[in-house]
Amino acid sequence: MSNSVHLAQYYKMKVPHKAGQGIKRLEHLKKSKVNLLAFLAFPKNGKAQIDFVPVDPAKFTAAAEQAKWNIKGPKACFIIDEKDQVGAFAPHAAKLAKAKINIRATAAVRGGAGRCGAVLWVNQKDVKKAAKTLGTK
Repeated sequence: MSNSVHLAQYYKMKVPHKAGQGIKRLEHLKKSKVNLLAFLAFPKNGKAQIDFVPVDPAKFTAAAEQAKWNIKGPKACFIIDEKDQVGAFAPHAAKLAKAKINIRATAAVRGGAGRCGAVLWVNQKDVKKAAKTLGTK
């Protein structure tokens, strides 16, 4: 698999910050056959924020509507798929820095089988410039 950067859509929601809130959402998406590129959850202002990056945004929003979730979005983010090696993320960050585009947040993981990936967020006003800078597909 070649290295790539893709522009993707993400949705977010707030839930109570207590055990079981994330799995309820994941089980509903599994039943609805919604596949995710990424799923992140973290505490924010006394609650928890969950970010979903679906493979098929229309299928995700239909499942969210069915469950009566209060989702916000879509907004843009980038999905990075790379060969797992020292400094794999650095060239992407360097390109954005050179273009004077601030990275708002990122989450990176090792995927196994020699691959690693990341979700990267920039300010929404910078998405088009970042897409061009990163050479998105």
